[in-house]
Amino acid sequence: MGLLRGMLALLMLIGAGIAQGRDMDVPHLEKATFAGGCFWCMQPFFDHTKGVQSTVVGYTGGTKVHPTYEEVSSGLTGHTEAIEITYDPKEVSYEKLLNLYWRNIDPTAVNAQFVDHGSQYSTIIFYHNQEQKAIAEKSKARLGASGRFDKPIVTQILEAQTFYPAEDYHQKYYEKSKSRYNMYHDHSGREEFIEKHWAKN
Repeated sequence: MGLLRGMLALLMLIGAGIAQGRDMDVPHLEKATFAGGCFWCMQPFFDHTKGVQSTVVGYTGGTKVHPTYEEVSSGLTGHTEAIEITYDPKEVSYEKLLNLYWRNIDPTAVNAQFVDHGSQYSTIIFYHNQEQKAIAEKSKARLGASGRFDKPIVTQILEAQTFYPAEDYHQKYYEKSKSRYNMYHDHSGREEFIEKHWAKN
């Protein structure tokens, strides 16, 4: 029995060592959550950013549990349309994700983004830890001091709350319903705004 127990203990140690070695090969992934108006338009550029492992669009910031698209669209749930990004910080920094975010929204609009109006289209950075909060605050202050916009930056910085994934048909809408997405996107005013304020960069 003593020999058998010793062999079992040795096998467990070897297995733990192998598992630990495998864990070292697994990247440490983090999450970033941004509300930037219509979540259909937020997904394409993050999906094509190196270091981003996955994106999910959904609802967050409100009180309604498991809200539907129709409920959030009413503006009565407190939720905003948002995107949750899972990324590898060794390949892309949180600051770079923030820069992409700023370049694709109107940070001066209150309860609106381009053709969409209502609190569900507010721009909010939902931080997941104190480091993200500090980086977001510095990034916002830097943008505000840049003189790029003639109005104040009103994007909020709030602690991340429960994120509810949107219905499946909303996920990667730009791929699933390309013609409808393009029609909406091309007439939303988003590209014209980006061109006006970021063309020099």
